[in-house]
Formats: sequence, C-alpha cells, structure tokens
Amino acid sequence: MNDTAKVFLEGGPDDLPERIVPAPDPGPDVKIELRNGYEHFRPASREADTPEGRLPVYEWWERTEMPG
Repeated sequence: MNDTAKVFLEGGPDDLPERIVPAPDPGPDVKIELRNGYEHFRPASREADTPEGRLPVYEWWERTEMPG
C-alpha cells in the first residue's frame, strides 16, 4: 500500500474500523479484513470531502469469507 495517498471507503458494514485508508498499490481494489472475511471496495468515479481533505471514493461491492 502507498504510504501517502489515501482513499475514502463508502458502504459496507457499519462497524468497519476505518473509512480513510491507504490507497491500494498496485491493484485497483481495497480489501479490508473483518469478522473472518474480507470486505472489498472498488474505485468510484467521484471524490468526497473528508477530515483529511478531498479523497477518491471506493465503493463496497462484495464480502468474501475466509476458509475454515
């Protein structure tokens, strides 16, 4: 993940620990581990005003479960 660029996560579970996360590098999606699975976010074609400035929006699109 890139140490300086950040993105804003929109949608997904209400208990997601962070909504502002490092931008993915080099892939286009963000994957967040949560409750024995992963929440997946894809880039949207817009930005959002956040406490850390104007950031690209990534929208939630699916959850995958960890095996086991």
